[in-house]
Amino acid sequence: MRSKKHNKSEIVMNVKTTPYVAVEEIMEKNLEDIATVLSSSGDRKSKLYEEVMSMVEKGLFKIALRRSNGVKSSAAVFLGINRNTFTDKMAKLGISCGKNNK
Repeated sequence: MRSKKHNKSEIVMNVKTTPYVAVEEIMEKNLEDIATVLSSSGDRKSKLYEEVMSMVEKGLFKIALRRSNGVKSSAAVFLGINRNTFTDKMAKLGISCGKNNK
């Protein structure tokens, strides 16, 4: 049985009907590539899950801050979390409060 590969036009077609599924497919493909790069860590114990989740969370926080022009309360609303939780996680992720987060 051949595995079905999706080309870009098929994914675009899916966006029109099921955006959630299309995004999942795109993320899975990208995560496969990321996992390949990160899993070549040699003999050390894998922290793949922890590393990927940290990267995703940090990326989402940066996006939220850019979209809210650095306003933490608005960024927290964008992500659907409490402002205090947002601020605490920002500190844990090492994200500065500057308005020019890139």
